[in-house]
Amino acid sequence: MKKIAVIGAGTMGNGIAHIFAQAGFVVSLIDVSQPQLDKALETIGKNLDRQIAKGTLAHEVKETALKNITTHTSLEAGVKDADLVVEAATENISLKLSIFKQMDEYAPKECILATNTSSISITKIAAATNRPEKVIGMHFMNPVPVMKLVEIINGYATLEEVTNLIVDITRKLGKVPCIVNDYPGFVANRVLMPMINEAIFSLFEGVAGVEEIDTVMKLGMAHPMGPLQLADFIGLDVCLSILNVLHEGFGNPKYAPCPLLVNMVTAQKLGVKSGEGFYTYTAGNKDHTVSKRFQNR
Repeated sequence: MKKIAVIGAGTMGNGIAHIFAQAGFVVSLIDVSQPQLDKALETIGKNLDRQIAKGTLAHEVKETALKNITTHTSLEAGVKDADLVVEAATENISLKLSIFKQMDEYAPKECILATNTSSISITKIAAATNRPEKVIGMHFMNPVPVMKLVEIINGYATLEEVTNLIVDITRKLGKVPCIVNDYPGFVANRVLMPMINEAIFSLFEGVAGVEEIDTVMKLGMAHPMGPLQLADFIGLDVCLSILNVLHEGFGNPKYAPCPLLVNMVTAQKLGVKSGEGFYTYTAGNKDHTVSKRFQNR
């Protein structure tokens, strides 16, 4: 595998393009918005500069990595000669199914189609194509250039040789692959999201305030970031979407999203991406304080 196409130039997409390009792969980064593609290249450049400043990357590698990336607003043009396509669009099932139908139509017959979904069924996505045996999940963690884990999810029809190829390519990226099967939330979010939901319930029911809940988990459980701040970074809309997948998939009330989370998403208080969630974010999201709404709780 030498040619990689990445669909979606947002936070996850530009991170995925970054690590493939840095590892020497030829990358086509695809998005419907040229300004979003330009912003993605700028972000990748800044992240490579951070690695250089830390002494973990040579300047020449940055130049080569950026040269390895081309951008496209046409999905057909971007995937036409790809060996692997990684879809990293918004966590929306209708959108993903539409994209996979197009990927299946325009990508070469032998091309593997991967999705960075954090919870949506790989089997359901694969059913939108004529090559379900070549569809697999590659769930990268945010921020992609830093986090080592890639959750590899087998769909019902995924071939073992496809899984082995994706495991190998993940290791070439300097990541650690972890193979799981296709059930709601996989492993990462099946464990993480109920914890975040319970933290939101603890706030909702007045057990403790935002900072207290996060401090308990950071200092008591050795978490690098509290669950409420982590929810803000993931995006509260994404958290709600994943909890809905878990709730519908298992039919178990323990996965029902907290009413406070539902209300916050309805009010478009989505966390870092909107500037406010459980915290308010300023100065490029580096500085944060508890949202005024929760300061007296």
